[in-house]
Amino acid sequence: MREESCGAVIYFNSEFLLLHYESGHWGFPKGNRERGETRIETATREIEEETGLRNVEFTDFEKEIDYFYKRDEKLVYKTVTYFLARSKTKDVTISWEHTDYAWLSYEKARDQITFNNTRSVLEAAKSYLDNPRSTHQLRL
Repeated sequence: MREESCGAVIYFNSEFLLLHYESGHWGFPKGNRERGETRIETATREIEEETGLRNVEFTDFEKEIDYFYKRDEKLVYKTVTYFLARSKTKDVTISWEHTDYAWLSYEKARDQITFNNTRSVLEAAKSYLDNPRSTHQLRL
């Protein structure tokens, strides 16, 4: 089985938004891509559904991670494309899928993130913010 999700690293000034998932891990808003959606459309929809944030501004940053997980005893290969988006507000309303959220400095967010591959996305996003002229692809 294969799954494709899209999401975003969201920042406001020098803080990053993390969501606490019901399963216990901390990460970024993301969700499954629906038929006919572009990756940016999926990320935009998931951001709004999971955080209540609207009108975030996307950069040209993009990073893809992949991993395997089990669902109903079947192995699923999942790819997640993350974008980087600036929020105009810190007013978050989390969805039923989450138990909490936090706006954290880079260092605290890096420590709070549960999975190493998600941490690598934050590290790449921070590097991009520190040097936006570096090359990052935007595939829609």
